[in-house]
Amino acid sequence: MLMKNKFILSLVVVFTGSLFKAQQDAQYNLYQFNQMVINPAYAGARNGLSTTASVRQQWAGIDGAPLTSCFSVHSPINDKNLGVGVTILTDKIGPKNMFGFYGNAAYILKLSKEWKLSMGFSAGFNRYQIQTDEIKMLITENNNVFMPDQTTNNLDLGTGMYLKSNDFFFGLSATHLNSPKIAEYQSSNGSLSFKLKTHVFATAGKSFKFSESLLFAPSVLIKFVNGQVATDLNLNFLLFKKLWLGAFYRSGFGPGFLMQYYITNTIRAAYSYDTGLQDARRLGGSHEIMIGFDMGPKKVKIVNPRFL
Repeated sequence: MLMKNKFILSLVVVFTGSLFKAQQDAQYNLYQFNQMVINPAYAGARNGLSTTASVRQQWAGIDGAPLTSCFSVHSPINDKNLGVGVTILTDKIGPKNMFGFYGNAAYILKLSKEWKLSMGFSAGFNRYQIQTDEIKMLITENNNVFMPDQTTNNLDLGTGMYLKSNDFFFGLSATHLNSPKIAEYQSSNGSLSFKLKTHVFATAGKSFKFSESLLFAPSVLIKFVNGQVATDLNLNFLLFKKLWLGAFYRSGFGPGFLMQYYITNTIRAAYSYDTGLQDARRLGGSHEIMIGFDMGPKKVKIVNPRFL
């Protein structure tokens, strides 16, 4: 009985965090290998047709822990001045299920032979289903909020820009520009609405070529949500133009590592593991896997800090 109560309490913590607190969007460790999950301006950036699929299991072994899957495909068109793509997301946390389908479009401006600037926009549909079979009441500071099952369907908008060269990139993007409502409940003081907060992502990275068989590519991701800031610092190495090995540290969470291997010139596989620190470590490790397929000109084989 004690274990069941602790499990239900953990669901309450996870669920309320996904509604109230800063980070509402799914967490990704391998976003570096598919930045379209956070920036629609990345559509077409890989200079050919690119398809990726990923799954992330957070706190492996705990029922109701976050489980996220993502599928995306994008490509440049119109003589590479326009990039288009589609992203499909699912995210389950305790009693909350999210499904999202997004179309992405980016205009790619060639600033010079080396530099390109992309401006992107995403529009899509998301569905939030909240099934509170075991969690019947959420205790807040001021209200008792009774929470029946419900489903909401929303229009969801985002935008971004992406600047790149052969050895540098910088991206800035924002999700949930229209703050779609995902749930509404009746409390003792009236109705209580929950909306998706606008998430702002800033990314940057640069590569340093030590030799033909070794490339060093540090990068950083800064997330701004509801007045709070979180940072991911990544240190990545490319060995023999085939294997990415990297370590990262996420503020407020802890360290992790990642790898990506080019099985062929067009097929790549990636894996990430993290445990977090203190309380997060006691919940168990988190695993993320990804498979990617790229088809385009042979010169696309060149690998740069965009993790091509």
